[in-house]
Amino acid sequence: MPTDDHIAITSAAIDTAEALKDFSTSATGGVAIFLGCTRAERSSDGRDLVALDYQAYEEMAVRQLHALVAAARSRWPIIRCTLLHRIGRVALGEPSVLIAVGTPHRAESFDACRFLIDELKKSAAIWKQEIWTDGQTSWVPGTPVSPR
Repeated sequence: MPTDDHIAITSAAIDTAEALKDFSTSATGGVAIFLGCTRAERSSDGRDLVALDYQAYEEMAVRQLHALVAAARSRWPIIRCTLLHRIGRVALGEPSVLIAVGTPHRAESFDACRFLIDELKKSAAIWKQEIWTDGQTSWVPGTPVSPR
């Protein structure tokens, strides 16, 4: 069954207005949106975070994202779904992931959206590296597979 899902790994900045423009339909009663952004942090030794660098095994990650959306569609009556993940350098305050789920009722959209971000974080071949003010980097633990 063809869908209007938009699933992508992108090096471009995520345009939230563009990503959400087709969610208003007569069948969509609830749209849940998760926007994950780079937040300011301070390390235990006093360094400030400058940015995050995301890397992905793109071919595998795109397949995994499609599989996650298919799994969500098997559980909830999703009318439309967008799942975008950025790779490359993401500065403080910029979004790295956008998930939007439109369903007939709000509870379904919330549940499906939470499922998608939680499962993406557990299983997608996407890795996050912290960039600190002193130029040092550190991989964020808990990624599903080591990045190299």
